[in-house]
Amino acid sequence: MNVGAFSISLTVKDIHASKAFYEKLGFSVMGGNIEHNWLIMNNGEHVIGLFQGMFDKNMLTFNPGWNQQAQPVGSFTDVRQLQRELKAKGIAIVGDEADESTSGPASFVVVDPDGNPILFDQHL
Repeated sequence: MNVGAFSISLTVKDIHASKAFYEKLGFSVMGGNIEHNWLIMNNGEHVIGLFQGMFDKNMLTFNPGWNQQAQPVGSFTDVRQLQRELKAKGIAIVGDEADESTSGPASFVVVDPDGNPILFDQHL
């Protein structure tokens, strides 16, 4: 099962302060919109998302179809297939499921045994 590029999505109180902090750790902005309260930052292969007022908890994020630089990869496992495989293994989807009658961008969330949300977010 190839789940795609990995990042951690952090819920932050002050996106400007968080951006400045992570820049001191060597991260730089690679995407997002600070005026809309979200940024994607990287330091080499390490990727974090900063989100102010969008999520209740920090979450693990996987992006099927992308590499660690948010660039499309040649072939990948569609998010709907990942959803089917996880459901077949007894993992519950939390909230809205990816609509299996569609193609392209879609997402779904599962929660690990310790309550950590895991977002599968396909942009292609």
